[in-house]
Amino acid sequence: MSVNMSNITATFHKTQVQDGVKVWYREAGEIGKPTIVLLHGFPTSSNMFRNLIPLLAEHFHVIAPDLPGFGFSETPDDYKFTFDALSDTIGYLLNTLSIDRYFVYIMDYGSPVGFRLALKNPSNIRGIVTQNGNAYEEGLDDRFWGPLKGYWKSFQSDPNFVKPLSSYLQDPANIVSQYHDGVVNTESVDPAAYTLDIALLQRVGQTDIQLKLFFDYQENVKLYPQFQQFLRDSNIPVLVAWGRNDTIFSVPGAEAFRKDVKNLKIVYYDSGHFALETHVVDIAKQIISVFGE
Repeated sequence: MSVNMSNITATFHKTQVQDGVKVWYREAGEIGKPTIVLLHGFPTSSNMFRNLIPLLAEHFHVIAPDLPGFGFSETPDDYKFTFDALSDTIGYLLNTLSIDRYFVYIMDYGSPVGFRLALKNPSNIRGIVTQNGNAYEEGLDDRFWGPLKGYWKSFQSDPNFVKPLSSYLQDPANIVSQYHDGVVNTESVDPAAYTLDIALLQRVGQTDIQLKLFFDYQENVKLYPQFQQFLRDSNIPVLVAWGRNDTIFSVPGAEAFRKDVKNLKIVYYDSGHFALETHVVDIAKQIISVFGE
């Protein structure tokens, strides 16, 4: 893929109010081209796609929202932070924008949001890019998920879990490690990305929001069989673009897609959880090659 500078389009930063939720999102590319919806993960926002969007915008109409609880999206005090609610909010946004057929890029938390959208409206999904976006229990690396699996067996306010998990969320080093772990040369990672994540996580109320989502993640695992059934029934193309050194969603989770997807391409990158920080051009090439028109 060669990048023609004259064809790079601007990214616009917009908001839509949905049931009291102010959804902040990035948009680029021409309406009328195939739409690709980019769904970010924890602990970041649509900012993780800042370098990918210009590379895709010549070929796609690109939408990248900040999930509720992340980035610059705003929620009312009574918003219920569950993955069902996050999915509903993004579904409302897409309906408002009259987007009913799209490719979806799922990463980390973006995976259960994207798959929920697919279960509600299977015919809307044209194809999936999963970049360390898990849908299989094999992918839940116990180096990260072990304490959370213990939390799920307890109760949401159990101090034996709430206290250490709160400390984890409030320690900036744990955010930096998600960007650096598994990366060959950490100088390739823009520090502005994790610095923004850290600042936004330090806002009042953020620890409580993230604890609620940590606890609710078990509901995603319960839905994994339905996500897998969707993959079998829909027969849509799936591109697995995976940071092979990720210690949150590990390689067995990528390989597991082979069980259910016929039209599958798997590409591994010598990177960690945030593979776009180190391999954005390579991943953009794959997306355009597999899904571009």
